[in-house]
Amino acid sequence: MAGEISFFELGVAEPERARTFYAGLFGWTFEPGTAEGGGFAISTPGAPGGVHGGDPGAGPYVFFRVDDMRTAVALVRELGGTVTDEIDVGGDDEETIARFGRFQLCHDDQGSPFGLHQPPAGT
Repeated sequence: MAGEISFFELGVAEPERARTFYAGLFGWTFEPGTAEGGGFAISTPGAPGGVHGGDPGAGPYVFFRVDDMRTAVALVRELGGTVTDEIDVGGDDEETIARFGRFQLCHDDQGSPFGLHQPPAGT
């Protein structure tokens, strides 16, 4: 359903330390990911997530599900928001898109950051 939280991303300085911390705290499982700076895909009982390195002091990124990325990006702009990245976060590699879907970082009309996530086909 559009609008529900469908993915989260943790930006950290050192992904391996984050893996140890969050696995110990919540029991999450981690698989090597494709993020720059090293990273992991995170499996949780709720929404899936990821962790990437080289981003010290960053807060969590929350991504809301959309059914069609192009339509959602156009609507963000129409409503006075901005799209931070003109390309999908993580690039346009078809294998990565098939595994994780499409992502866009945005700001609402007051400057608050959020993300859009179009999950892979069939999910």
